[in-house]
Amino acid sequence: MTSTRDRQRAAARARLEREMAERAGKARKRRQTQAIVGAAAVLVLVVAGTVWLATSLGGDDDKKGGTAAGFVQCAYTEVPKEGRPAQIKDVGLPPAEQAAKGTQTMTIDTNLGPITAKLDRSKVPCTAGSFTHLASKGFFDNTKCHRLVTQGIQVLQCGDPSATGKGWRDTDGTGGPSYNLAEENLPTDKRPPYPEGVIAMANSSQPGSTGSQFFIVYGDSQLDPNYTVLGTITGGMDVVKQVAAAGDDGAFAKQAGGGHPKKEIVMTKVSLSPIQG
Repeated sequence: MTSTRDRQRAAARARLEREMAERAGKARKRRQTQAIVGAAAVLVLVVAGTVWLATSLGGDDDKKGGTAAGFVQCAYTEVPKEGRPAQIKDVGLPPAEQAAKGTQTMTIDTNLGPITAKLDRSKVPCTAGSFTHLASKGFFDNTKCHRLVTQGIQVLQCGDPSATGKGWRDTDGTGGPSYNLAEENLPTDKRPPYPEGVIAMANSSQPGSTGSQFFIVYGDSQLDPNYTVLGTITGGMDVVKQVAAAGDDGAFAKQAGGGHPKKEIVMTKVSLSPIQG
């Protein structure tokens, strides 16, 4: 049998072990709580840092679609590669994001002298962006203005990349880039819609069929307001009127009207200035 003192010592050890176990349990809970709180704090800092970074990098973005202020997203719809006619010239697509403010000067160097125009990016951001892209790729270089209309409407039409070389072909007027875009800046509230001095984009009469062809209006024209007004001629209208005075050959008289200019005008180079303002 154990003595009373031994029993007391055993009881004291048991109490001490229980106290130590309780202390260890409490310490373990404290460490777990601290770990959870610490992890939460780190998560808050990470989230806060991410938000700050996103805000810092994207602070100038519009609320619509993340497009930077002063820019718009343009849809350049690629023409299906299968079945493309030979008159299509592929120089890639313009950047989808285009500046929607400022102006550009377009210079059309021709064999008869330069023609200049002013483009307002706030009115035609996507069309101006397309023209800038095409010009930078030499798309229009050494192409002829293939159509002149002197009756009813007074326009000189250019921009077919396949209208090159000597003479004329039946396919003249059917060429364009490897994409189309929607019409912009339609003069629905203007009378006449297309006054002398306007430069506008041709299309197939279907919505969203604007390409590279354009026409210069050298006399007030009562066209339906279905064509993008690209800009305003600022110089060289005498060159256009010189071509108009020579007349046309009537090649398109039974279709769209007019014909090939009798006085040949070749665009040797088209260029656009950097955006101003």
